[in-house]
Amino acid sequence: MPTSAGLLAADPGAARAPNPATLAARLSAVLNQPGPKINAVVIDAVTRRPLFAQRADKAATPASTTKLATSVAALAALGPQHRITTRTVRAADGSVVLVGGGDPTLTAQPQKAGTGRPTYASLVDLARQTAGALTRAGVRQVRVDYDASAYQGPRTAPGWKPNYLPDGEVAPMTALTVDEGRVGGPGAHAQPRVTDPPVAAIQTFARLLGRFGVSAKAGRRNTAASGAQQLGAVQSPPISALIEHAMTESDNDVAEAMARQVAMKKGLPPSFEGGARAVRETLASLGITDGVDVSDGSGLSTRNRITPLALARLAALAASPQRPDLRAAITGMPVAGFTGTLAPPRYTTPASSGGAGVIRAKTGTLSGVNTLAGLATDADGRLLAFAFMAGDGKTSVDPSKLDQLAAILAGCGC
Repeated sequence: MPTSAGLLAADPGAARAPNPATLAARLSAVLNQPGPKINAVVIDAVTRRPLFAQRADKAATPASTTKLATSVAALAALGPQHRITTRTVRAADGSVVLVGGGDPTLTAQPQKAGTGRPTYASLVDLARQTAGALTRAGVRQVRVDYDASAYQGPRTAPGWKPNYLPDGEVAPMTALTVDEGRVGGPGAHAQPRVTDPPVAAIQTFARLLGRFGVSAKAGRRNTAASGAQQLGAVQSPPISALIEHAMTESDNDVAEAMARQVAMKKGLPPSFEGGARAVRETLASLGITDGVDVSDGSGLSTRNRITPLALARLAALAASPQRPDLRAAITGMPVAGFTGTLAPPRYTTPASSGGAGVIRAKTGTLSGVNTLAGLATDADGRLLAFAFMAGDGKTSVDPSKLDQLAAILAGCGC
């Protein structure tokens, strides 16, 4: 399989950029076919000069390509080494308070090496630390409360469809969640989620404390006092690893967490509204001032609107040698025909197979919407950034047409 380094190692500006007229003729042959209109743009990733544009400044529903905007904003605002802490403290009444910091990947499951996933923060390890501290203090029985006050506001975003939670596309958004709220632990997106993640978290934590010799029962919501005695703490992987996972697997829970982390960093309310504002403000500081209007961090919201030009500019910015801090937004993108949401059967047809291994892009899919945004290395070795956005939410869209367009870029020695 092509590696991240392999796709991005060559000098992206060494080769000549495609001729815009030739490129337009090849793309138009597909874009003019019957079917939903496609808003499209191709830019030179080095110079940011537009090479092709068709309604490139017309905002459309981005679906999960929203995660590109969220990821770039998180990396820029927080830095790729930022980690999220989950901790336990001792309350004045003697109870233990499990304090969530917003890490949805906190896990109660055993973790195996060699899975390709980062090592997540372990609730088992936190229980071990906490039980040890309690035992040393002579405490053998305790109540476990939770503090999820790091997040504010509703647990669902404007524009989320009612079926998202019951279908398991995302968990209710809270600052304390174990295994992304999945009933059976880590697994596929469409897996049932618990209705109240913090309550489920303290129930699991109480059982784990019992495993380490401290009898515990799940309590209630509480707020950890400033300066309370810390009993234990665990940290998430660096957000660069979380973002790579979110981009490859299109993980909605992690993307929403990243938007909240940006809001907290910028001193804005850690809510859907605050996260959306924080993302927009951060992107504006990077020079992406127009074309991004979002209501969530994952792209599940049908209210989100982003232009193809903004998406392509974000991809080009994250690929820039001058911004290595943003690179995880690119290295996390699926590789055409190999990984994540671009794994086979995508990029296996005669019309698209030429893009396999030389396209790295984020997909987006909602009912009646398909989008694709990322990078392609053309036949001459020039790095191109692109975004193709199809559908109005009412009619079905064939994503293979977007794959075909990207493959044209990869095959263009023009």
